[in-house]
Amino acid sequence: MRVYIAGAGKLASELRDGLPPQAGREVLPWPGDPAGALTDALPHALAKTPADNAPTVVVHAGSGRELPAITAFCARTGAVLVELSTGSALEHTEAGFPIVLCPNTNILMLKFMAMLARSGSLFQGCAVQLTESHQAGKTSVPGTAVAMAEALGLPAAHIVSVRAPAEQMGRLGIPEAQLARHAFHRIQIEDGACALTLETRVQGDAPYAAGVGQILDAIAQHPLAARTYAINEFIELGWL
Repeated sequence: MRVYIAGAGKLASELRDGLPPQAGREVLPWPGDPAGALTDALPHALAKTPADNAPTVVVHAGSGRELPAITAFCARTGAVLVELSTGSALEHTEAGFPIVLCPNTNILMLKFMAMLARSGSLFQGCAVQLTESHQAGKTSVPGTAVAMAEALGLPAAHIVSVRAPAEQMGRLGIPEAQLARHAFHRIQIEDGACALTLETRVQGDAPYAAGVGQILDAIAQHPLAARTYAINEFIELGWL
């Protein structure tokens, strides 16, 4: 399997450097110029396919500027596009190649979210609160929190986002060493005298590269049709 990693940020860099070693897996940077377009010398290199005819995969972990060139490549070659960015335009795209939407690549978190998607409607009529915390530099509400809210019937505008380090350490118990890279979600459900709390914590970056590695393994083992897959479908099928 040949895997191209597209993106210039921290996650893309971690994937290029940290994907678990796997026999037959070749990991390469997406060969674009700084604006995300293919350079003149690259179409020939991209046209090559792995010797064992294993699938070619493009993992997009960027801002979106590379997407036009990536989607053109995937449409031409049938390569699989794994989209890690949240709120991607690909969510509503009818493509002629396989797309896998992965707003989160932590496999345990994906299984928890799949559980919420299946069972969240059971809590209709209860008082629901959702608090999320990420590093201070993250200015948008994370897609994971939005997906949790949707599963529970909670408007996204009601999500409480915490970015102040003092509150993260004090009220939420985030260790100071993890303030720069963490993901925290707390769901509180109340119905009169009964209360339920569900809490998730991801500290550091290790689960993300490992999760992408498992997703790539699933793609290698299960040929995908030319359509869009939500990563929850992989969970429901028992592929992860």
